[in-house]
Amino acid sequence: MSIKLNHVSYTYSPKTPFEYEALRDVSLEIKDRSFLALIGETGSGKSTLVQHLNGLILPSEGEVQISHYLLSCENGKRKYVDLDRQEEFKGKKYRKKQFNIRNLRKYAGLVFQFPEYQLFEESVLKDVSFGPKNFGATDEEAEQMAKDALKLVGLDDSYLPRSPFELSGGEKRRVAIAGIIALNPSVLILDEPTAGLDPQGEKEMMELFKKINDAGKSVILVTHNMDIVLKYVDEVVVMHDGKLLKQTTPLKLFQDEKFLTTTAIEPPFVFKAAKALISNGLNLNLNNVKDIPTLVQEIKRIKHE
Repeated sequence: MSIKLNHVSYTYSPKTPFEYEALRDVSLEIKDRSFLALIGETGSGKSTLVQHLNGLILPSEGEVQISHYLLSCENGKRKYVDLDRQEEFKGKKYRKKQFNIRNLRKYAGLVFQFPEYQLFEESVLKDVSFGPKNFGATDEEAEQMAKDALKLVGLDDSYLPRSPFELSGGEKRRVAIAGIIALNPSVLILDEPTAGLDPQGEKEMMELFKKINDAGKSVILVTHNMDIVLKYVDEVVVMHDGKLLKQTTPLKLFQDEKFLTTTAIEPPFVFKAAKALISNGLNLNLNNVKDIPTLVQEIKRIKHE
């Protein structure tokens, strides 16, 4: 099922001198099995928005629906209900029943921007297996899930007994991602997932997320990396000052020069190079250009026609 935000606003520290409106009347639909990127300058509301998608925070106004889970605010009272679990009373009337927030967090797994916020156990194995155990897996099952998830993110068994706090920044990020993947969520939400990774590590992680998406799951990521946006995602949402400015495809976004100028979004070098070649008479198909290798392939295709 899709994810829908209807007129969502969120205010930190309301009615205090530190009051700050991080989201302003955001309405957005994310289709099932999407690979979507949220972009925008620091402070635009991206991280606040994704924290609504697994119930880490609830809206100050409006409502968020993820599958059959509904997070809302009515008359200043925030609540969460399960739309599939309704209880009949007084004849034809129904009451929406609350749900255990853990169920939503298993359905929509969130990897924080700073992995140290997510790590807490004394060993990597205990950290990654904590989630499956918390949802009823036996110790043996949870440990196997943890080992499988760690292999997916490129960490072998030598990491299992190590303290997550003694790892490098990139390794911590991989452990945090493994901890969510081990839960097998239907929606994977990632806040700056490739920060701290070298180019090869970045490629490996993005290929993993693409594989997860190809398997039928939704992937939502916050990123400042426009190369990732061009190469991997199907849809992009642009945030500014807590508002949603545009929801479109990467191709349409990077061709909208006026919008890019007003929002200070810099398109990827390969896209600018492809457009320069087109302006010089080379009939490239921009739909086929995702990175340097695909640009080279497209040039070769034109040359052989």
